Amino acid sequence: MSIARRLVVEADGGSRGNPGPAGYGAVVIDAATGETLAEAAEYIGVATNNVAEYRGLIAGLTAAKALFPDAGDALRVHVRMDSKLVVEQMSGRWKIKHPDMKPLAARAAAILPPSSVTYEWVPRAQNKHADRLANEAMDAGRDGRQWEASASTAELDAPARTPLPDRGPPGDAVAGAAKARAALAAARGGPADAGTLFEVDAGASEEPEPTDVTAVASGAGHTDVTAVAGTTAVPASEAASPQVGWAAAPDLGAPATFILLRHGETLLTPEKRFSGSGGTDPELSAVGRDQAARAALHFAALGTVQDIVCSPLRRCRETAAAVADRLGLDVRIEDGLRESDFGAWEGLTFGEVRERYGDDLTAWLADPETAPTGGGESFTEVADRVAAARDRLTARYAGRTVLVVTHVTPIKTLVRLALEAPAQSMFRMELSAASISTVAYYGDGNASVRLLNDTSHLR
Repeated sequence: MSIARRLVVEADGGSRGNPGPAGYGAVVIDAATGETLAEAAEYIGVATNNVAEYRGLIAGLTAAKALFPDAGDALRVHVRMDSKLVVEQMSGRWKIKHPDMKPLAARAAAILPPSSVTYEWVPRAQNKHADRLANEAMDAGRDGRQWEASASTAELDAPARTPLPDRGPPGDAVAGAAKARAALAAARGGPADAGTLFEVDAGASEEPEPTDVTAVASGAGHTDVTAVAGTTAVPASEAASPQVGWAAAPDLGAPATFILLRHGETLLTPEKRFSGSGGTDPELSAVGRDQAARAALHFAALGTVQDIVCSPLRRCRETAAAVADRLGLDVRIEDGLRESDFGAWEGLTFGEVRERYGDDLTAWLADPETAPTGGGESFTEVADRVAAARDRLTARYAGRTVLVVTHVTPIKTLVRLALEAPAQSMFRMELSAASISTVAYYGDGNASVRLLNDTSHLR
């Protein structure tokens, strides 16, 4: 009887331009000792990130098989990659729709019996060895040569490895959230009155007041705003009472995570004109199309989006289509995500509305029950509509990561509802065109605002 051979393959690929000059890297590791057994890297010319990622996987599996060609079914390979797309597609959880991906996935699947290979997504920081190999290959291509193993220093950047049996379960956002909740539960409380980043946006003219924020850095250009409704200290005498917030005991599994992408610019956006669902339904401008393309590249590299939902309005559909085409996903339209109807104010600037409808504007700013002039929607009506859409989507996409392409008012509404903030707080939230915000919804009813108005992908 053959002795089982257990290997780990770490693979990565990259493209400088996407598409652009591309390369891949792969390393084969002994699962029992953590020792590097083989490295592979290659400059492959102009290609996309996803093509390069698949090429890295193919190279890694090929190298693993070549090390033990006679192992047969006794060979077990665990693949670790920071490409969510490749991991999910090769695991059979995501459909492979893009014509460039199908033959590559078929090549990878044919190298070893499917029952011999398992897949795990890991953060990029845990895939440094393969990442460095891919960059060495791209550097070599830039210099007009091919990568050579003898000149590689990639392993010097590799994190220290322990044998696979000693590793705990792969880390993810759910495990991190559970640890945070447990720690806060032990302390019987949490951060008080966590706020958000505020700025007047297309609806008020006053300069914003600074507001405290509970935030931690979560990567270059990101702010991870962590705030959960109802997080307060609980006296021991009330320990038996129902709890909410991070101090709550239940953690009902992976949340439905909404990555909220505001659509790209239209011609009305830079002029700060009211542009809702009752107006002209403008298309993206040239700037907006570029922003949508940059967002698509960002999400392709991130590899975490599993589904795409968007507003029925044209600017959102065009933005969502750019991402969907890149990821090979379908787009589901959700009418509840449409922008507010601003009535007679559609197409006007704030100053023009103040000049023509001053009293109505004052009432609208002061009372969420008041609708814009001419039969538009009040903030209360919008909140009811958006909350209903949120509930439908969280039920449909429980445990999944969903890209939600929508507008200023729905995004701000989702954030303020998650924070249980008053409606007037929306006038103090900054939300740039094509910006990204993130809210996670847990099965116990809690919501966590994880990111607000990130524009780092547009730089």
